[in-house]
Parts: sequence; structure tokens; C-alpha cells
Amino acid sequence: MAKTVNILSDAEIALVRESSLLVGRTLAEVAGKIAPGVTTAQLDRLAETFIRDNGGLPGFKGLYGCPSTLLISVNQEVVHGLPGDRELRDGDVASVDCGVLMNGFYGDSAYTFCVGDVAPEVRQLLTVTQECLARGIANAIANNRVGDIGHAIQEHAEAHGYGVVRELVGHGVGRKLHEPPEVPNYGRRGHGVLLRDGLVIAIEPMINMGTKDVRQLEDGWTIATRDGRPSAHFEHTIAVRTGKAEVLSTFSYIEDVLRSKGELVS
Repeated sequence: MAKTVNILSDAEIALVRESSLLVGRTLAEVAGKIAPGVTTAQLDRLAETFIRDNGGLPGFKGLYGCPSTLLISVNQEVVHGLPGDRELRDGDVASVDCGVLMNGFYGDSAYTFCVGDVAPEVRQLLTVTQECLARGIANAIANNRVGDIGHAIQEHAEAHGYGVVRELVGHGVGRKLHEPPEVPNYGRRGHGVLLRDGLVIAIEPMINMGTKDVRQLEDGWTIATRDGRPSAHFEHTIAVRTGKAEVLSTFSYIEDVLRSKGELVS
């Protein structure tokens, strides 16, 4: 039996937006600090302090036993990387995933950062993954289906020769971080759960430079590409609407910081 999806009121969606905007501001704090020589644990501590100082709770910490505020996945790591003593190096890319709980509702977003001088072909992967996210969001409208989102993402990624991760998917967002429906980054047009006005979902393409295949590392959390090639991950929390999706999270704070550092690449 299919799980029931939750349709949120406008007032509830406004609360998801508040949480999601705090995620965006937190990731902007990360953007200001991320650089070669910085450890992922330093970024995690920065994020937790900022979230708590601004009236929120870390959405990931303690959930499913997660020990951290951020999940930071570097280079061939796709998602769910645990912060630690690892120092970021020039040329790395790092997906930083963050969740916030505030006023009873979650926000969820992720951004993949370039650390120093990143190879052009890896920057291209990041650009295409952001484009995949935009195409997915463009299809997140009332009376479409979940498969329309996944198809748009898959088509664009595979047109560039990239692999689309199958084992990990987007999800509903609301009073819980992970709610129905699942939102795969692949699919068939016209198939899957019907999208209704007021459904809030996280769309999060996870796109690999090489094969779509992944493996779990020994820490029991980190997912990495099986071929060891880089992966990129971008995520927005959005509300399904008639005609055009309403994006509740934002990258604008992040981009303002990167622009000020001369690191924003169009």
C-alpha cells in the first residue's frame, strides 16, 4: 500500500521556509570558512553553533544516530560523509548537506563547494548537477508526477555522460525530515506519485562523473562512487504549486559569500 503524502497549509509551508532559509544562512557561514587546510570537523562545529544561536536545532544530529550537524562528502564521496579531522585540500570538492528543525518543521538543503583550484572537468560536473536540480524543480508542479522530476534530472545528466545514483533519493519534508514520497533522480514521465499543490519535497540530484554505482564505506555512513571518480550533490526544499514550484531554500546567501571571495563560478 502506498504511503500517504502530507499536504501542508500555506502557514505550515511558511514555517518550512523559515527553517530552510536558516539552512541557507548556515551554508553561507560554511562558504566563508571552507578552504584548503580547514577540517570538516571545524565546519561542523561552526554550523552547529550558528544554527543554535539563531533559534534552530541541528536537523541531522541524533537522527538515526547521526553524530554531526553537517554531512560533508569529499570528492568520490557522494553523501553522508561524517565530519572529522580530515583537512580539505586544494582541488577538492565537498558536498555539504545541512538540516534545521525550527518551529516544529524541518528544512533541508545541500551545496557542493569547490576548494581552491578545481579541475575544469570537475567544475563542469558541478554545473551540470545544478542544472539537473533546476530541471527537476521546473517539473515539480501540480498534476505532474514524481517520475517527471526524475526523468528531467536523469535525461540531462546522462546527456553529459554522467551516472545518476539510484540507491539514494529525495523525499518529502515537513514535521519529519524524511516523509513520503521518495523522489528519485531517475524515472519515467507520467509515472509515480501524483504531485499536489502544497506537497513539500526535497529534490537532490546526486550525479557521478563516472558510473552510477556506489558503495558504503566502513564507517557505516559514507556513500562513495564505486569507480572512485568525483560526485556532486545539490539540494533544495520546494513546495509543489500550480504552474511553478515554490523554492523554500536558497543558495543566494552562499553565492553572495563566494562572490565576495572571488570564488563564484557561473
